[in-house]
Amino acid sequence: MKKLLQLSPLNADLAALLLRLIYGGLFVRYGYMKASNYDAILPMFGDIIGIGSKLSFNLVIFAELGCGFLVLIGLFTRVSVLPVLFTMIIAYFVAHAKDTFDVKSMSFILMVLSLVIFVLGSGKYSVDALWNRKKPD
Repeated sequence: MKKLLQLSPLNADLAALLLRLIYGGLFVRYGYMKASNYDAILPMFGDIIGIGSKLSFNLVIFAELGCGFLVLIGLFTRVSVLPVLFTMIIAYFVAHAKDTFDVKSMSFILMVLSLVIFVLGSGKYSVDALWNRKKPD
């Protein structure tokens, strides 16, 4: 009981794993939904940053599905979270700029979690940690 009341984390690496699994899992789901309904969603996807709606939509799918999966498994985590962070910044400040906070709150939460994952890194329960293990001499 005393350990639960301490201010220090119980296990920061376990927290990083849980955060990555939830965050990455959400983005894999969102990206898969977009990719599997590509032809239905593309006509509704606007060209909000001036690079064309098809390219914008493809980049969102890449960020959500591809980079979401990399974050999920903890591979190149800090680099992989950047496209997702950029996507959430565009969603919050551009796509939903005129919406109320209630409408764009999920974009805000995911944007903040992107920053947390970037700062925290992947932790020891990740592919990154497996690759960075020192090999015995």
